[in-house]
Amino acid sequence: MLKIDVLAVGKLKEAFWRDACAEYLKRLSAYAKVNVQEIPDSCPCSEAPALFGHLDALPPSAQVVLLDIQGKQVSSEQLAETLEDWTVGGISHIVFIIGGSEGVTPEIKQRAHTRMSFGPITLPHNLARVVLLEQLYRAFKIQRGEPYHK
Repeated sequence: MLKIDVLAVGKLKEAFWRDACAEYLKRLSAYAKVNVQEIPDSCPCSEAPALFGHLDALPPSAQVVLLDIQGKQVSSEQLAETLEDWTVGGISHIVFIIGGSEGVTPEIKQRAHTRMSFGPITLPHNLARVVLLEQLYRAFKIQRGEPYHK
């Protein structure tokens, strides 16, 4: 089964964010093993060692994706296609990084294989996490031709 890790800077303090993430994590469990790891929110230079600690422990074949407003914009269908291409190509572990309010260091940007954007808007990290989980769920539904994505 595909393994997806989400390295998210910041803690979800409000119950409604936690509830939304929990709902999508439950839905995603039918398609992939998804784990969310929270990194304490401080400044990019303090967050980087914690992020690198997780990244350095990954197998070399893991695909690292940074959510970045300057990354390549992808639609839901494009995300579904990209995930399919990666898994067919032998990638079984994908890591998404959601930076904090001040972004990430240049070294974290360089470590990512791909920089992906959900559009030119700036999302707070808690909303970005919900959007990412929802889009992953939508992508799996699209891949399988299951109802939901319309």
